[in-house]
Amino acid sequence: MADALPVFLDIEASGFGAGSYPIEVGCVLADGRTVCCLVRPPEAWRHWDNSAESVHHITRELLMSRGKPIAEVIRHLDDALRGQDVFSDAWGNDYAWLSRLYDEAGTVPRFHLRSLRELLTEEQAARWHDVKRRVADELRTTRHRASNDARVLQAAYARVCMPGGATSLASV
Repeated sequence: MADALPVFLDIEASGFGAGSYPIEVGCVLADGRTVCCLVRPPEAWRHWDNSAESVHHITRELLMSRGKPIAEVIRHLDDALRGQDVFSDAWGNDYAWLSRLYDEAGTVPRFHLRSLRELLTEEQAARWHDVKRRVADELRTTRHRASNDARVLQAAYARVCMPGGATSLASV
């Protein structure tokens, strides 16, 4: 592809719905480098969904011992993403969780979170989920984690947007 690949972001959360919050933020940059941070939740953030934990395998104890303070997570994200359009395949959820993170710090992101759907034609959108599943299988991501998920999104985007579709990741 002549153009650089878009930056993709994914967020793992404590669960869904009211009270849920981001516990890990990961992104893959245009050059393939990743940024990934576990988030140490403030004491007031108590919502926890065991079914979400069974998917991402991140425990609250791990967050408390290895997570970064919110100000540090924000600093990493803003340094890596400043001024860029950053894409998500779950914009509604990720926007809410990103807002919760930045609201807690009393600031706003220095980048623009946008929906993957803005990048895809109708035909590409119709193929998206199948291609994404195949890419995840090929990449053999064994952990459902934010940076892995962002990498799958970027690789699937490259596959969907290549003329005629790529047959393997080696051709991306």
